[in-house]
Amino acid sequence: MPSKQPSIFDLMNEESESKVDEEQERRKRRKELLEPTGTKDLFKEGKISVNKFTCVGGQCKLCIKACPTNALYWSSSGVGITEDLCVYCGACVLSCMVDDCIKIERKRENGTTECFSKPKDVIKLAEKINSQKRFERVRTNAATLRHCYKEDNVKKHRKLRELYLQ
Repeated sequence: MPSKQPSIFDLMNEESESKVDEEQERRKRRKELLEPTGTKDLFKEGKISVNKFTCVGGQCKLCIKACPTNALYWSSSGVGITEDLCVYCGACVLSCMVDDCIKIERKRENGTTECFSKPKDVIKLAEKINSQKRFERVRTNAATLRHCYKEDNVKKHRKLRELYLQ
């Protein structure tokens, strides 16, 4: 008697389960690799690439020196990347003397995607993020101060009222 053929849905389910297992294994390996360096993994996912045609890494190696996790290394074919070690911080792009040589695409926890390949772009992005943080901090502090000010006014008003009524 012939055995039952697996359905396409069973095969698809098995495939998706194996992808989830691979992703969990990759995250675990990445955490183990980053732990000794003391750097935080701030970005959900990302990609880094080096344009071998414009890279003059053999002469300068600035990006390799700037990398906090040693994800970049020098090989016979040029600058190499260990994807599992890269935290997509942008230090290599900032230190590179050639524009559009190193390209980083990264995804934040909130889902926004950032892409840059020039030091100018990294600085603009950092400025934008920091200004958003400052604005949010000022907004929350202003609301707190307004609330405190209102409470102080209410207390003063009550004291004046008590004095007047006596």
